[in-house]
Amino acid sequence: DRRILRDGIVPEALVLESKCYRPEMIGFDPPGKQYVHVVGTDLIRDANGQFLVLEDNARTPSGVSYVLENRGVMKKVFPKLFQQCKVRRVEDYPQRLRAALLSVAPESAGDSPTIVLLTPGPYNSAYFEHSFLARNMGVELVTGPDLFVFDDKVFLKTTHGPKRVSVIYRRIDDDFLDPTVFRADSLLGVANLMKAYRAGNVTLANAVGTGVADDKAVYPFVEDMIRFYLSEEPILRNVPTYICARRDDLLYVIDHLSELVVKAVNGSGGYGMLMGPTSTAKERAEFRDKIQ
Repeated sequence: DRRILRDGIVPEALVLESKCYRPEMIGFDPPGKQYVHVVGTDLIRDANGQFLVLEDNARTPSGVSYVLENRGVMKKVFPKLFQQCKVRRVEDYPQRLRAALLSVAPESAGDSPTIVLLTPGPYNSAYFEHSFLARNMGVELVTGPDLFVFDDKVFLKTTHGPKRVSVIYRRIDDDFLDPTVFRADSLLGVANLMKAYRAGNVTLANAVGTGVADDKAVYPFVEDMIRFYLSEEPILRNVPTYICARRDDLLYVIDHLSELVVKAVNGSGGYGMLMGPTSTAKERAEFRDKIQ
């Protein structure tokens, strides 16, 4: 019902003009009304040792496989350190992820819903993680051509014939999910997938449209969202953030580029950003020309 937009807590244009905004989701609730099944929240400490939230990744968060692999190496190299410090284990992440995905399977899936991990393929930079998680969850790793939609249901092609798929842990962006709805030139997705999704016959994790939530321009409003929806104060605070759409903030950023990290809205993966403290005068001058 867009209450948070109508009440002016979050600027309406920020959402409705975002390239990640998906009008195809209007009037549709995902199974369990859950949009973000896997979130990657980046935490840092400030000079006083206080934890702050740097950003939230709610589209297709990546990187947990490196946490798991690094932990395995660290335990072999420093076994006594882990025994003494009682570090909380992370090895059960794939099982927890599998359980989370099973918990949002459509009711029509029956007692043994099938999960697949949808990957763009081996040329993607995160393919190691895709195969790692699929293997450790015990689910099929698939690409778009491995799936098809029939009678508003999704099926996996197998040597024993079609197999109904109930949950898709997708690691491709919205734009490429369904060539009949989004990019017509996409070879990575599944035709009519959105039709099956809106019919309630398959769960997509994360849900379509979650890119609006991890837009860098939306991030400064997260504390206000918490107050609005939960009537609570945030437990963790945001990193102090300037919004260049505001004239005063823009002027401050231009004058302090050497002290700040500047990120593009709608961006991901570190593209189009400036690391001020490690940048050169030439890089700052070029960046200043872009944002003025």
